Amino acid sequence: MNRFLALLLAAASIAACDKNANQIITDPAVGANVKFFNFGVGTPGVTFYANDLKLTAISSTLCQPPNDTTAVCKSTGNDSTAGTAYGGAGSGGLYSAVAPAQYTLTGRIAAASVNHATVATVAASLADGKYYSYFISGIYDATSKTADAFVVEDPIPATIDPAQAYVRFVNAVPNSQPMTLYAKNTTTTAEVPVGADVAYKAAGAFTAIPAGAYDLNTRTAGSATNVITRAAVSFAGGRVYTIASRGDMVSTVTANKPALDNTANR
Repeated sequence: MNRFLALLLAAASIAACDKNANQIITDPAVGANVKFFNFGVGTPGVTFYANDLKLTAISSTLCQPPNDTTAVCKSTGNDSTAGTAYGGAGSGGLYSAVAPAQYTLTGRIAAASVNHATVATVAASLADGKYYSYFISGIYDATSKTADAFVVEDPIPATIDPAQAYVRFVNAVPNSQPMTLYAKNTTTTAEVPVGADVAYKAAGAFTAIPAGAYDLNTRTAGSATNVITRAAVSFAGGRVYTIASRGDMVSTVTANKPALDNTANR
């Protein structure tokens, strides 16, 4: 079996795992590696592709015994039409491996009723041995069935201190100002900035902070007012995390208000 295909199947088999599942990244990366996020406000469930290669899917129950002997279950499988919902990560937040190349990365509506319409597209050159994150972002247009999207590189630190956690901030809120992420230790109450201001569609640098539990806040430059908050987030030593903002700054719908997502990169 092709090495890349084997890795993809392994990732798909644990698609229901928590986004803080520990993906072991200690050896040199095999090919290029991509995470996928559906952070487009109001976007329906999607499946993610590199060109026409499906990289994420959620297995349906239709291939359980006795249906597992059918031709479709024995060949391509029978995916759920739910896809990766808004606020979710494809393959449980784990990386999917592909051969290094230039790709068109897309998120396509999982439901067949709209012919798996493409919601968001980004052209990206994925290099050997590197890690990336693809975000559907912005606010979904139900008429055109489109949203925004972007790709950032995930430069996993080469040297990891087991007493430190490595954290960065990605801004996926389309109508936000540039923001800085702050982490306040829940035990010592000491607060530190995690990098600097991050604009929409950008990522900050991975910053080392002591392992522990933190209250997270974002603020705009020169302001002491918290814009987005999340309490009691635990960071383990020797791990690497992305905190990403999502949502609509002006929405009055609770599910669409700005929030902070925590996903482990390794």
